[in-house]
Amino acid sequence: MAAGGEVRRADLASNGTKNGGAQEFSLIVRSLSRSTVCNHALATVLMAVLLAASPVHAQSTRRPARETNANRKARIAQQVTETYTHRWEVGGGGGFLRFRSGSINQKNNEISFWMNTTYYLNQKLGLTGELRGYYGNAKIQNYNSYANLVGSPQISEYPFLAGPTYRFRLRQKTAISVFALGGTAIGKFDGDLHNKTAAQLGLWPSTSARPAFSLGTNVDLNLYPNFAFRIAPSYLMTTFGGSVQNNLGFEMGLVYRFGRQK
Repeated sequence: MAAGGEVRRADLASNGTKNGGAQEFSLIVRSLSRSTVCNHALATVLMAVLLAASPVHAQSTRRPARETNANRKARIAQQVTETYTHRWEVGGGGGFLRFRSGSINQKNNEISFWMNTTYYLNQKLGLTGELRGYYGNAKIQNYNSYANLVGSPQISEYPFLAGPTYRFRLRQKTAISVFALGGTAIGKFDGDLHNKTAAQLGLWPSTSARPAFSLGTNVDLNLYPNFAFRIAPSYLMTTFGGSVQNNLGFEMGLVYRFGRQK
């Protein structure tokens, strides 16, 4: 009997072990099945999100439509009108001039400043008033007995000019105009001569008013409709000492436009 009981208990234990293993295997299979279902569900959701996002991304990265030629021309025409219907123009800057300080002296280099104001009657025609100042050192001839005493004396000229300005090129980025200005010029040639006279050094006599005239071209590079950078090569005629001096140079600086033509 005892042996038979032991055999039954062993069989029961073996059956319990088998049943427990089966239960564990079943749990693992169910867990894997659930995991697979979850993975499939997650993959389906991700695929749906990607498909939904793709049109939005494609739309966001799409290049904007190109501006049509007609729209471009209309925009440029509007900007040209806005730029050249300003009533007033003021400018200023610096420059350079080659000037002869006396009838027998060599030409010398001079630096300058300029300031002007232009009142435009229309988009092309304006009236300009301008002040310039030129500063340099005269070149005295070496054979002059006072050359070593004075060296290269400082001289200066101040033209006050007015006249018409005509703008013949009106573009979005550039404008070109010509001007003809006349007036008077002050010359100071004896302020640095160590008690010598201008005549002793071959310089023009200092004067408070001598006729002057200038021709030139303004080349404006438009930075904004009301703001430009200007380069202006010019010719300046002065009449110091009762003779004519033909001087070439240029001005450059900034121009500001404001007000509106009616």
